[in-house]
Amino acid sequence: MNNPQNPKPKNIVGKKLLALRTAHNLSQRDLAAKLQLMGYDIDRNVICRIETGKRRVTDKELVVFCKIFRVSTEELMSSDSDSTIPDSP
Repeated sequence: MNNPQNPKPKNIVGKKLLALRTAHNLSQRDLAAKLQLMGYDIDRNVICRIETGKRRVTDKELVVFCKIFRVSTEELMSSDSDSTIPDSP
């Protein structure tokens, strides 16, 4: 059954995105600025919604997140909570 108090997340990358962002010492604003420099109009609020599972991630966004953090799409999309997050560069 669907619990309205605890809805299913709309993406599977949110938690990994949060882990990667914090491992690289980036705020949501910092990540948004990097995305905007790459031509993607994504602000801090969108990143927050992705990380909390309240927003779906497009294929283009997925690719650009992987470029920024130098990870594969498989790693970012993996639901395995034990996968390693690379050290910040």
